[in-house]
Amino acid sequence: MTATAAEPDTATRAPRGRLARTAVLVAVFVCAACGLVYELALVALGSYLIGDTVGQASIVVSLMVFAMGVGALAAKPLQRRAAEAFAAIELLLALLGGLSVLLLYAAFAWLSLYTPALIATALVLGVLIGAEIPLLMVLLQRIRRQDAGSAVADLFAADYVGGLVGGLAFPFLLLPLFGQVQGALAVGMVNAVAGLGLVLSVFRRELSKRAVLLLTGASVLVGGALVGAYAFAEDFEVTARQALYADPVVHAERTPYQEVVLTESVSLSGNTDTRLYLNGDLQFSSLDEYRYHEAMVHPAMAGPRGRVLVLGGGDGLALREVLRYPDVREVTLVELDPAVLQIARDDPRVASLNGHAFDDPRVRMVAEDAFTWLRENRDRYDVVLVDMPDPDSTATAKLYSTEFYGLVRHAMAGDARVVVQAGSPYFAPQAFWCVEATMRAVDLRTVPYAVTVPSFGEWGFHLATTPGDDPAPQGGAAPTDVAVRSPLASPGAPELRLPSDVPPLRSLDAATLRAAATFPPDRTRIPGMEPSTLMHPTILQHAQGEWENY
Repeated sequence: MTATAAEPDTATRAPRGRLARTAVLVAVFVCAACGLVYELALVALGSYLIGDTVGQASIVVSLMVFAMGVGALAAKPLQRRAAEAFAAIELLLALLGGLSVLLLYAAFAWLSLYTPALIATALVLGVLIGAEIPLLMVLLQRIRRQDAGSAVADLFAADYVGGLVGGLAFPFLLLPLFGQVQGALAVGMVNAVAGLGLVLSVFRRELSKRAVLLLTGASVLVGGALVGAYAFAEDFEVTARQALYADPVVHAERTPYQEVVLTESVSLSGNTDTRLYLNGDLQFSSLDEYRYHEAMVHPAMAGPRGRVLVLGGGDGLALREVLRYPDVREVTLVELDPAVLQIARDDPRVASLNGHAFDDPRVRMVAEDAFTWLRENRDRYDVVLVDMPDPDSTATAKLYSTEFYGLVRHAMAGDARVVVQAGSPYFAPQAFWCVEATMRAVDLRTVPYAVTVPSFGEWGFHLATTPGDDPAPQGGAAPTDVAVRSPLASPGAPELRLPSDVPPLRSLDAATLRAAATFPPDRTRIPGMEPSTLMHPTILQHAQGEWENY
C-alpha cells in the first residue's frame, strides 16, 4: 500500500496509447542494438591490438554481464524518477560508449594501460546497460498496466531483436562504412537521440522545467563531444597509429581481417628500411628479409619443383625466390587478405622488393582462407611453402593444427617437400617444437633448422617430406658439402641441402646451412610436446605465453 501511495501523480498523466508503447519498445530495440555494438567493439579492438580473441571476448562478455546485474540493482532507487534517470543514463552511455574505442586505443598507444582501461570500460558500460531495462519496465507500465509476464515478454522481445540487429550491423555495416572509432561514435549519437527522444516526447509531462533544461544542456554537451570526436577521428587514428611504430607510417588500412601498416625510414647512410606489419606484428624488413626468404625457399627446391604452392606469403617475397628457377612451371599463392595482395602488386616499395613477382604469367593468386581452400583443392604440388603469421591468435592457430597439416600433406605429390615457418626456437621454443610435433602427428618426416634474421632474431623452420626416400636433388647430384644430415631430423626426414643449380644467394650457403641444422643443448627438441589440434590448440597457449615475455 505504501508503495502504491508513493507513486508520483505524474504517472497517471502519462500517455496511454498504442503509439506511446510502440515508442518505448522502439527505444528498447535501439538501446539494445547500441549496447551490443559497444560490446562487440571492445572485443574487436582487443583482437586487433592484443591478438587474443578468445581472451578478449571472455573478459569483455563476463565483465559486462556481471556489471549489468549490478546496474539493474543500482537502478532500483531511480525508479521513482524513471524518465529523468533513463535519459541521463542514455546520455552517459552514449558518451562513454561512443568514445570507448577512441579512449582504449589512446590507452594502448600512449599509456600501455590497455587491459586495466578495458576492464574499467566494460564494467562502467555494463552497469549503465543493466540499468536500462528496469527503468524501461517502469516507463512501459506507466503507459498501461499489464501483468508482469506480458510486460517482460514485450520488453525482452524488443531487446533481443535489437541485439540481433546490432550484432549483425557491427561487422557488416558499421566496420566497412565507418571503421571502429567512427562507428562507435556514430552509434553513440544514435543512442543519445533514442534515449533523449523517448523521454522528451512520450514522457515530457513527467519532467520539471529544471530537468528539461538540465537534460537539454547535457545533450548539447554530449552531442558536441561526439560530433567533435567524429570530426577529428581520422587525425586521431593517424597520430595514435604512428605512436605505435618507430618509423613513419606510409600506408595503413584496416581490412575485414586485420590492420595492415607499411612503414619506411631512411638511415643516415642512405639505406631505406621498408617494413610491413599485420595487426602490429612485423612481417618483414627490407634490410634483411632476404635472409628469411632464402632460408625458407631454397632448401625446399632441392627436388622436383615444377608445381609450387605458397600458403600465405602475400607480400610476394617468397614468391620472388621461387620464380628464380626457370623450370618452375606454375605457382599458386593462397592469401587470405586481398588488401595484402594489392599492396604487394601496386605499392612501388613492396613491388620493387618482390621483383614484381605477381606479374609473372606462371603465378596464380587466390584470395581465400588457406584452410578452406585446401579442403576443396584436388591438385598436387612438388613444393609447398607455408608462410603464415605466428600462431598467437585463434584465427592463426588453426593454421598450425594437425587438421591443417593433414590437408597440406594431401596436397603434396609423392616426393614433394614442405617448409613451415615455425617462429623462434630461442624466444618461443615451446611453440617452435610444438609445430614439429604437430607435423609429425600427420606422418610428415621433419628436419628443423634456424637462421639469424636481425629484425626477428633467430628464426626457425621445419622442412619435411612424406614417408619414402628423400627426393633426388634437382639438376643432378648436389655437392657433398651442401647436404646436411641433422641429428634432430626424424627418421626418414630429408637431408638439408641446396639445389645443385641454386641461383646466387645473398646469405645462404653451405656453411650457413650446416650452422642452421645445429641447435645448442639449451635449444634442442623439447620432449613430450603435444600436437596442436582445432579442438585443443596447444600451439596458441605456447605462442601467447612466450611472445608476451618476448
